[in-house]
Amino acid sequence: MRAGIHPTYYPDAKVICACGNTWTTGSTIKVINTDVCSKCHPFYTGEQRIVDTEGQVDRFYRKLQARQQYLDEAEAREAAKVSPERLIAELDLGTRATDALAKAGITKVGEALDKLALGEDVLLAVEGFGRKSLADLKKRLRAFGYTIPEPGEEITV
Repeated sequence: MRAGIHPTYYPDAKVICACGNTWTTGSTIKVINTDVCSKCHPFYTGEQRIVDTEGQVDRFYRKLQARQQYLDEAEAREAAKVSPERLIAELDLGTRATDALAKAGITKVGEALDKLALGEDVLLAVEGFGRKSLADLKKRLRAFGYTIPEPGEEITV
């Protein structure tokens, strides 16, 4: 065995845990600091807690929270996309059709959808709003993701 190449061995090395527990053992380091020991480790204590010394759990929860926030924002954007409170002017129908609907008091998409549910004749009765404007309105509503209500069947006696 060569002399001078081996580290110093301390038979009374002190081990100190983060929980405050201490004991002695043999080691090449005089004082050893640990994060967990058999007195505080969840496996030995039966306690339900997460041992996270490197912040991995916190990082995971931050990613999980960011993902949930992204999903919530995407859902809100999708809901706003087909909101009945959207203005007719945002559909880019053209000034004549938009102005004709505004004069009739129809300024929101929800109001136009309600009129369409009653039948196309209700919208065609609006002065300055013709068949082409109606076709453009339906096309733009479908493009934005709205479902066009079909008029109910008329009962004839």
